[in-house]
Amino acid sequence: MTLTTHVDDLLKLAMETGETLAPLAAEVDAGRSNGHEAYRIVREAGLLGLLIPREAGGAGLGFGTYTRVLEQLGIRNGAAALGFNMHNVVIGALAETAGTPLPPAAEAFRSWVFEEVVSHHRMFASAVSEAGNGAKLRGMRTTYRLSEDREHYVLNGEKSFVSLAGAADYYVVAARAEGGESSEVSHFVVAADDPGVSFGQVHRMAAMNGTSTAGMTLDAVTVPRSRLYLSVEGMSLFKLVREPHWMTAGYTGAYLGIAEAIYRFTVDHVTSSPRRAEDPVIQHDLGRMSARLRAARALVHEAGDLIDSERGSVEANAMVHAAKYVVSEVGPELGRDAVRVCGSAAVSGRAPLERLIREASFSSVMPAKPHDCLEYLGKAAVGVNLRDARTFSW
Repeated sequence: MTLTTHVDDLLKLAMETGETLAPLAAEVDAGRSNGHEAYRIVREAGLLGLLIPREAGGAGLGFGTYTRVLEQLGIRNGAAALGFNMHNVVIGALAETAGTPLPPAAEAFRSWVFEEVVSHHRMFASAVSEAGNGAKLRGMRTTYRLSEDREHYVLNGEKSFVSLAGAADYYVVAARAEGGESSEVSHFVVAADDPGVSFGQVHRMAAMNGTSTAGMTLDAVTVPRSRLYLSVEGMSLFKLVREPHWMTAGYTGAYLGIAEAIYRFTVDHVTSSPRRAEDPVIQHDLGRMSARLRAARALVHEAGDLIDSERGSVEANAMVHAAKYVVSEVGPELGRDAVRVCGSAAVSGRAPLERLIREASFSSVMPAKPHDCLEYLGKAAVGVNLRDARTFSW
């Protein structure tokens, strides 16, 4: 299908797709479904090409509008929105190179990825996290080396939390050069069916089971040199330091959507009882929830728009860290308010609020974690050189 490029139409499409995804959330959360149906729906809706440039057949969305799309999905199915974002973490960083002349090998890589998504509806995912190291690139234990014929790379290692396990077609794997420095990190595209690729059991988590997250093992996985991300080794940490928005806040829109869902549930619960709706104390509580949500939404939207206009600037990078921190705080805060307003009946297993509260809490464990966000903002405030990779344990 041809993907519309009109922003209002795309937001409408996101809402409609979200409505289709919404009934799946409870079943997946309860472990009665693996969540893959959600990603089939996303594929068929044509959403995989949102970030790909228009001239390559995509919608050409920037970071700010994409955040709004993710928010609409997150309101209705937070886990599916988060999983969908893992595809766009890969595609978004590549799409941002559009219009930039590249060496022939890098140009061929970019064109290949765009073609796989637009023409073949392939889904990508990111494979970075490792046990004990999280999503930090420095200290990566997965390694790569050139093969003897120097036409391939050989990857070995284990990833601990890979979203879209079994659902995606390709995984972009972070690895360090064998025998090299821990900061010499590169990314490689590994196909789900490449020999040596295997996945463990999907993790049963306290929430977000719909992300289909599992461990991944790479046992002498051999990929052609053409699958080195942008055909450049050792650039991963360099790009992350200068443009951290995808790793820091790509999914912030999804968590903003979950916070919105908590608020909407609470309002619906209150207005179903005219007596409660007229209670000044309840109105005060709803007012506080509304103010917190509006402030978080304004910050998230402004941060996304600033990435589009000033990508790579210290101010834009600081804004996305601020947005990630605030959303991580606001979601759980709204959850506590909702419990107080709605009472125990609203958080029974039959109501979505109980699930939404668990999902909102997961924002604080996704990078950048709250203390990392505050550290970045504090260092920005006192003028630390944030383009120096040694400034943080990235």
